[in-house]
Amino acid sequence: MNDNYFIIHGSFGSPFGNWFSWLYDFISSDGKQVYVPQFPIGVGYQNYDNWSKLLRYYLKLGLINENTTIIAHSIAPVFISKFLTENKIKVNKLIFVCGFNNYLGINEEYDEVNKTMYFDNLKDVKKFANEIICFYSDNDPYVKYEVEKEFADTIATEQICIPNAGHINSESGFDTFENIVSFL
Repeated sequence: MNDNYFIIHGSFGSPFGNWFSWLYDFISSDGKQVYVPQFPIGVGYQNYDNWSKLLRYYLKLGLINENTTIIAHSIAPVFISKFLTENKIKVNKLIFVCGFNNYLGINEEYDEVNKTMYFDNLKDVKKFANEIICFYSDNDPYVKYEVEKEFADTIATEQICIPNAGHINSESGFDTFENIVSFL
């Protein structure tokens, strides 16, 4: 089987936000398969069960396997960690950007949609990926540095803190994300 890639957006996000379109173009220009699903968003729609249903569809098609690299942003890293752990699915590599777990306090809507993604066995995801790379920033306006650092400390085989990069999204000037390229 050939390598393939998934790019997973965060809460209230889309496959076309931030640096995702740029990364899709970069990876697919080599002829590699890249999937960028639109997960259900919004209060009442975005939750672990609904996101899992969509990812199970790709799983049934055989598209998530030991040759898969998953790139996930914001709430998506903990969602992916929980999904792989609960379903005992092994992938090649996880590249997580601004990941966090068990964190409330962003605002009422974000806390509501994020809380179903959290789980207590985060470290178990290490059994289901050969490498886990975590990017985060020291001045994220949504998630405290300590929370992102703790997430990375728990699971990362390699971690990269980018100074003054905010939430590493378009709002922080990241319509491209060159730092990630060497880890693909």
